[in-house]
Amino acid sequence: MNLYECTLLALDPSRILGSCGLTPDPWQRDFLFARDRQVLLNCSRQSGKSTVVSALALHAALFTPNGLVLLLSPSQRQSAEIFRKVHDAYIALKRPIPATYESQLRLELANGARVLCLPGREETIRSFGGVTLLVLDEAARIPDALYRSVRPMLAVSRGRLVALSTPFGQRGWFYDEWRSDGPWKRVQVTWRDCPRITADFIAEETRSMGRAWVAQEYETSFTSREGLVYPDFADAVVREWAATEGRGVGGIDFGWRNPFAALAGVLDRDDVLWIDWERYLRQTPLHEHAAALREHKNVIWYADPAGATEIAELLASGLKVRRADNDIRLGIAA
Repeated sequence: MNLYECTLLALDPSRILGSCGLTPDPWQRDFLFARDRQVLLNCSRQSGKSTVVSALALHAALFTPNGLVLLLSPSQRQSAEIFRKVHDAYIALKRPIPATYESQLRLELANGARVLCLPGREETIRSFGGVTLLVLDEAARIPDALYRSVRPMLAVSRGRLVALSTPFGQRGWFYDEWRSDGPWKRVQVTWRDCPRITADFIAEETRSMGRAWVAQEYETSFTSREGLVYPDFADAVVREWAATEGRGVGGIDFGWRNPFAALAGVLDRDDVLWIDWERYLRQTPLHEHAAALREHKNVIWYADPAGATEIAELLASGLKVRRADNDIRLGIAA
């Protein structure tokens, strides 16, 4: 790369995408030319967010002697994926600055700049300082404690922080910062801002996955409630149904200040659970709950195994109660 080409690249980071055979979308060009210290990218799936951030990371390394670019994701595999895009762009540019060290997780250049990809584990990253650019990929899934531990890396260097993600419910620091009045540049990119995603595809995703899924994954809405395992649960609600034959089952979660909760219904022959009763009360003695549960004949109750004393009391009152497996992964898989 001659001096003229190098100057053009320094002035126009989007040329990195061009070298990879990509035409930047308008929002990508705007992002690459922005100079804000803190940026939140709230983007649709497959909108090109990691691609454009990898171009920014490479540009920072090429034109910041002795700079340090950190790529952080919830897992090493995810960090390695965005680093791969950085390295591919570096090769597409024909290595404008020679590398002194290259691996699948690290790139060091002759100008002293480094690009490192790291897993989301606090104990492995706290030692870094003087960061030029800190990239938080899948930011909505990065724990709050980890986010707080990496921010001091920018204290002295006054480096840039770019957090990119698709929403992951109304929880965590990414959601809080998106809604805050803090000094962030906020960039929202829905599927409509990406010419490669068609309305026909979104219609099929809506049919297959449900409206709530599309709202979160493609329209960047923080729609899922915190702790909701089944975000499309409302779609399963019916006002009435024919009498159902099957096995009576119920679930119990014990509580006092946090509410006592119980659900009951029928598990039919097709393994469909029809829930037609609930109890949700705070600060109510267990014997009152037991009286309400006894009104449901021929129901086997599955209770939170942490409440051994409560289970014993319910058994003594004549209820059929079993210790439940409270590993929610089984329910999610179902």
